[in-house]
Amino acid sequence: MAFLDSSVLLASLDRNEPEYAACDKLVAAGNHHIYSHALAEVFSNLTGGRTGRRLTPAVAAGLIKDSVLPFVAVQTLTGKDLMSALQDCEARGARGGAVYDWLHLAAARKAGAEVFYTLNLRDFQALARPGDPVLRLPS
Repeated sequence: MAFLDSSVLLASLDRNEPEYAACDKLVAAGNHHIYSHALAEVFSNLTGGRTGRRLTPAVAAGLIKDSVLPFVAVQTLTGKDLMSALQDCEARGARGGAVYDWLHLAAARKAGAEVFYTLNLRDFQALARPGDPVLRLPS
């Protein structure tokens, strides 16, 4: 089973992204998992994040509802899961925004993912530990 990072979801929604074709094909294949926070990250980017996109909230929510949710299962972390992952942050060097990447990996571990697809490979490689899913770029 594979896990998808929000960077893959976002690229799958934007035909102007260089990685669009690979990401769209991967998402459309279905049967993948995402961390619930990825939905908020994608929504944020579509409605005015650092990427310069400025979709209305209604359009962004519709894209996620129609083009992401039918193809993925959403993995959540309980409060206990979150605290356990946050307590591991120091040992993994996760600080600031890297904490969110660490939580994506924690959700992938909880789901039993074998592969984790991301466009931010270096960010995740810095945090990965033995036993984590194999990190890959979509191809």
